[in-house]
Amino acid sequence: MPKNSKVVKRELDDDVIESVKDLLSNEDSSDDAFKKSELMVDDQEEKDVDVEEGSDVEDERPAWNSKLQYILAQVGFSVGLGNVWRFPYLCQKNGGGAYLVPYLILLLIIGIPLFFLELAVGQRIRRGSIGVWNYISPKLGGIGFASCVVCFFVALYYNVIIGWSLFYFSQSFQHPLPWDQCPLVKNASHTFVEPECEKSSATTYYWYREALNISSSVSESGGLNWKMTICLLAAWVMVCLAMIKGIQSSGKIMYFSSLFPYVVLLCFLIRGLLLNGSVDGIRHMFTPKLEIMLEPKVWREAATQVFFALGLGFGGVIAFSSYNKRDNNCHFDAVLVSFINFFTSVLATLVVFAVLGFKANIINEKCVIQNSEKILKLLKMGNLSQDMIPHHINFSSITAEDYNLVYDIIQKVKEEEFDSLGLKSCQIEDELNKAVQGTGLAFIAFTEAMTHFPASPFWSVMFFLMLVNLGLGSMFGTIEGIITPIVDTFKVRKEILTVICCLVAFFIGLIFVQRSGNYFVTMFDDYSATLPLLIVVILENVAVIRIYGIDKFMEDLKDMLGFSPSQYYYYMWKYVSPFVLSCLLVASIVQMGLSPPGYNAWIEDTAMEEFHSYPTWAMIVCISLMVLAILPVPIVFMVRRCNLIDDSSGSLASVSYKRGRIIKEPVNLEGDNTSLIHGKSPSEVPSPNFGKNIYRKQTGSPTLDTAPNGRYGIGYLMADMPDMPESDL
Repeated sequence: MPKNSKVVKRELDDDVIESVKDLLSNEDSSDDAFKKSELMVDDQEEKDVDVEEGSDVEDERPAWNSKLQYILAQVGFSVGLGNVWRFPYLCQKNGGGAYLVPYLILLLIIGIPLFFLELAVGQRIRRGSIGVWNYISPKLGGIGFASCVVCFFVALYYNVIIGWSLFYFSQSFQHPLPWDQCPLVKNASHTFVEPECEKSSATTYYWYREALNISSSVSESGGLNWKMTICLLAAWVMVCLAMIKGIQSSGKIMYFSSLFPYVVLLCFLIRGLLLNGSVDGIRHMFTPKLEIMLEPKVWREAATQVFFALGLGFGGVIAFSSYNKRDNNCHFDAVLVSFINFFTSVLATLVVFAVLGFKANIINEKCVIQNSEKILKLLKMGNLSQDMIPHHINFSSITAEDYNLVYDIIQKVKEEEFDSLGLKSCQIEDELNKAVQGTGLAFIAFTEAMTHFPASPFWSVMFFLMLVNLGLGSMFGTIEGIITPIVDTFKVRKEILTVICCLVAFFIGLIFVQRSGNYFVTMFDDYSATLPLLIVVILENVAVIRIYGIDKFMEDLKDMLGFSPSQYYYYMWKYVSPFVLSCLLVASIVQMGLSPPGYNAWIEDTAMEEFHSYPTWAMIVCISLMVLAILPVPIVFMVRRCNLIDDSSGSLASVSYKRGRIIKEPVNLEGDNTSLIHGKSPSEVPSPNFGKNIYRKQTGSPTLDTAPNGRYGIGYLMADMPDMPESDL
């Protein structure tokens, strides 16, 4: 006999034993006597099986080192840049403290239930987004591919923002900060302030001219910005190195990348509260404007923020959850991560408006001084009478309250001539009402405020390092949403796929580091994710609740968690969430149709932003982004419907797990269930198992969805078994 024939024979015997055990385990689960029974096999053979299962040869699915590591990964993915520069803007714009009411309501209605749903299906089926939805119904397998496409689009421009943060971080190690003052221009005769900077501000000039060197339109490429190209390369190298070993490498980094932003936010909050004017900013932020809360637009924007804050539809939530043990309490995880996300947004809002209140106070003081000088000139010229100025007013050290008193008196006395005097009302509220979000908040408003901090370089380093960590945490989840489904489905090496993905993304991402790159970031942010993700999550809800069956899903949750979830989730998933998501989709389409497609271009001559409509080619790109993102759904549906793929040659539907290993299974197996073998609890069985019985197709059956639950099962491999009715099994 050949040298290894005994080993081969033993492995074949082990497979036969496993197949018999699995076959018997899938008998009617309602048979209590069978549940309590134990399959007895030869001791030596059983030892061989155990050795084989525990051997290094077996390709086991990775797992989190600890529950804390997993929670930090989910928190790092959900808590991102939007919590710092989007939520405060929406809170200010939509009624201050009153905005928290619709946000919390929608968090309970669509946020937590849908987050719980994604965690549950990922943990139960233990695959990425492609495998999960293909498992529930092969015809809906395109949902997973759509998630991957959206993740890729978002990763392209999201890492550019990390690159911008790296650039500002690298420039923060100098005093004074380079955006503290406008640069001086020298010519043959004299020195003068850069006109573009003088017309705007030092931080605005630095952002648009020094950092981005931005062009005046999206059609004007202007070539690559080499500073930002290097920063983008550094950002992708960081992501690649962190993700190359999957959760084994990225999980350890989560301890720093997820916790460090909270340290920085708390430090900024303490420092901000000690600054003059910070209380004015916080008071302005949380003063409720109840009348605004009743507007439909407020609820639409709150729903959109809840939706994107938790990362629903990206596949990252499912991917991270798929590395959990099957009996993990994912309901607790869903509630915990959702509320951590919410309180992080509130904390960031406190920090932002404490700092912006300080900045508004400084601007208001300058306004008072400048206008007081105007009043003194008007008094000297005789345009104003000294009699109208109260005697206690001292213009050399005038306060904001005294200036407003003089302003009101002059406005009443010189009512007809007041506009020609050129005086301004210096109110802190006017400055705080200037809503700013996104890059305008992080790279202009906040950086300007930090220039007035004592030890401003230290705070600048901390702030931009925080932005880098927030971005990386979200990028890890986004890339995991791409890598995990592809590895699960096509069984490629994760290291090679990660490197290829990062290289391709970097080269495509070069369009974002042109001089016109900022306009492309805006384009991708507006059109590549919003509508496709809404459609993806609606289809996810339909797949679980309608295709798979909500009653069966609730039973699976009870089996997995050890207790029955609240009926609250039953009604949310079945009725409320689909209705709210559908309304949000319609509202987003209407809003997109009513809003003229365009972007804010920076005009160098006027040093101001100016709205430009997209040219025809850019409109084609916008439409293509939305179509490409959702196109996998109908394509996979038609391929499955028309049987255009031969599953016997190895298709997406035939990928499964066996004892933690990815295997190929015959396409004529539909359904799977594992029961108690030697007293093992369901939580100890790593294979996914939603079904109740083994369903087999008749040879040559043209369709895939023949099981009663309308899905293609992923049962254990049973080789050389003839077709037989279920009763014979």
